[in-house]
Amino acid sequence: MNIDQNELINKVKTKQRLTQAEGEALYDLDLFTLGELADTIRREKYGRKSYFNINRHINPTNICKDICKFCAYSATRKNPNPYTMTHEEILEIARNSHAKGAKEVHIVSAHNDKAGLEWYMGIFAKIKKELPDLHVKALTAAEVDFLAREYGLSYDEVLDMMIESGVDSMPGGGAEIFDEGIRDIICKGKVTSQQWLDIHRKWHQRGRMSNATMLFGHIESRAHRIDHMIRLRDVQDETGGFNAFIPLVYQRDNNYLKVENYPTGQEILKTYAISRIILDNIPHIKAYWVTASIGLALIAQEFGADDLDGTIEKESIQSAAGAASSHGMNLEEFVGLIRNSGFEPVERDSLYNELKVY
Repeated sequence: MNIDQNELINKVKTKQRLTQAEGEALYDLDLFTLGELADTIRREKYGRKSYFNINRHINPTNICKDICKFCAYSATRKNPNPYTMTHEEILEIARNSHAKGAKEVHIVSAHNDKAGLEWYMGIFAKIKKELPDLHVKALTAAEVDFLAREYGLSYDEVLDMMIESGVDSMPGGGAEIFDEGIRDIICKGKVTSQQWLDIHRKWHQRGRMSNATMLFGHIESRAHRIDHMIRLRDVQDETGGFNAFIPLVYQRDNNYLKVENYPTGQEILKTYAISRIILDNIPHIKAYWVTASIGLALIAQEFGADDLDGTIEKESIQSAAGAASSHGMNLEEFVGLIRNSGFEPVERDSLYNELKVY
């Protein structure tokens, strides 16, 4: 299908919804045209504000029943050091981070079939009891699916258990790429695309918010990325429950997915810009500096991204595959980088309420 670029640009400027074919055609625009279109949308929504939060990532176990070819974190593959934290160890990390000003703990694990349901759920209640003002973002849809299968529960039962245990919102992990042909290669046996969407839909129906991700830059095509975004847009039309969309750049070290054509910086920036254009109903586009690198994430602010995630403090999953994120980011440095890139650093809570403008 031949799409006229001027007509396409006009359609974006007049805020008309784009089709799959039109989304794919956006990639044919030059980088600066795309950046200008996305930046206009971003500025209309947020001006020069760039959001971040003071958060701590906790990854309590790396023992995993599933085998994903892109994963360098799981102890069943290339990582020779299996571990499972005790509740007390997790709680101590949460205490220390809270004392340093963290407003959120982001708890995501591998699919450990030896740990037990109480190990997964019990820690949330313990954190909430001791640190009631700490926002608990936990359990990806992939983990929800794993727990449901492992313990003979429905998704509804697992989600209700999460709420009873003190989980406030869900992260967006496990989405990878929704195309099932690609999933069969990179994460066969894990949650399907439809199951991922159904779990988030059910979470939103409970009045809770979540994020959505897309892992790109591996063996998927541009068409697969657009299809992924449009499926998210359709669910968001229905529920309004996604806070942010996070395009995650594939990390290529220490895993079994042999990727020859790694995306260029231009391809990554185009994908950020296109996500801002396509996803007209998801409020925030997050340039997750952990996977994009801090330099590219700062540039992504000019290409539609209005959020850089947070200080993180420690991160194990992406850094196992080569990301420079194992020790997070110092708050003063983070704020300085945003300001020096020409944007206004705004500390937010997990639901994007503004807490402090720097």
